[in-house]
Amino acid sequence: MNRIVFTSILTLFTLHVMAQEKIVQTAGHDQLGEFAPKFAELNDEVLFGEVWSRTDRLGLRDRSLVTITSLISQGITDNSLVFHLQSAKKNGISRTEIAEIITHIAFYAGWPKAWAAFNLAKGVWADDTTGEEARDAFQREMIFPIGEPNTAYAKYFTGQSYLAPISREQVNISNVTFEPRCRNNWHIHKATRGGGQMLVGVAGRGWYQEEGKPAVEILPGTVIHIPAGVKHWHGAAADSWFAHLAFEIEGENTSNVWLEPVSEEEYDKLQK
Repeated sequence: MNRIVFTSILTLFTLHVMAQEKIVQTAGHDQLGEFAPKFAELNDEVLFGEVWSRTDRLGLRDRSLVTITSLISQGITDNSLVFHLQSAKKNGISRTEIAEIITHIAFYAGWPKAWAAFNLAKGVWADDTTGEEARDAFQREMIFPIGEPNTAYAKYFTGQSYLAPISREQVNISNVTFEPRCRNNWHIHKATRGGGQMLVGVAGRGWYQEEGKPAVEILPGTVIHIPAGVKHWHGAAADSWFAHLAFEIEGENTSNVWLEPVSEEEYDKLQK
């Protein structure tokens, strides 16, 4: 008798825990359980409990793709789209793929709807901006090439940078790209006459700082003039890729003197 009672109590406890877990984790019961219990039941038990669970007929990844397309086509860009974008990410749709998916939808559903969807998707996939995928995405933001890893000067940089020669005639111009948090060491452009450097922001967000002066934010179109003999550094913001054109100013007896790295403490002060 005691065993039967114990088993019954254990069963009730288990069912209670399962019910609590289900309520907490399901949007229908959590948000509409009291106001529209039947709708909540259909949402949780039928739509997700049955339809979405038929993975032997159509996988979760494909279901996410169908759902996202349907919502964007109807112009639904509220929390429901955010939820399904998050689900799509969990179901294996990458940052590159979602960008291509929404681009494709735009031609059939409408350009404004795609813009609205992109604004949400950027937030959902924000943490995936690393590696080759992030580099490729940044490349699409600017007309100049990212180029190759800047191995020749890697010892003078904190983090990964890339270098693309733009011109080696008349004026020496390079496009320098920095991953988030990447920056070069303090350095000085030496010259007995003329010399120095000019930077023009191309894409992303970065910093320029002269010794003893506040750092200056560099955005696309920002022009920085660096006279010869001035100690300085430049690089990306902590949360953004960054690229600038570097113009070498003609001068006499020009050289570049590399100095100490920008410390983490110095750099982190700029992000606050």
